[in-house]
Amino acid sequence: MSHGESFFTLLNERLLGGGLYLFDEPEAALSPTRQMAMLTRIHELVLDASQLIIATHSPILMAYPGATILEIADGELRRVSYEETEHYKVTKQFFAQRERMLRILLARDE
Repeated sequence: MSHGESFFTLLNERLLGGGLYLFDEPEAALSPTRQMAMLTRIHELVLDASQLIIATHSPILMAYPGATILEIADGELRRVSYEETEHYKVTKQFFAQRERMLRILLARDE
């Protein structure tokens, strides 16, 4: 199994309800499709009285309804909305202006 498939198997077969689960960037091994599947599994765990603390850069995982999103900025921890996160803003901007962003990112200094 790939790293992502191994993680997904762990998520589905080893995590039971009623737990406290801590994840550090679980999206690193997962495709966007698998991240969406992970949202489904997170929801199942929440419905089974679990609590999850997830450090993530994934706008997909951060989109979980009712999630409390905390951001560290300038040495301070603060609660932010989904749309306020840098990850959401950057992803939205990239998709909305892909060609422009690619020109900027791939421009050569001459």
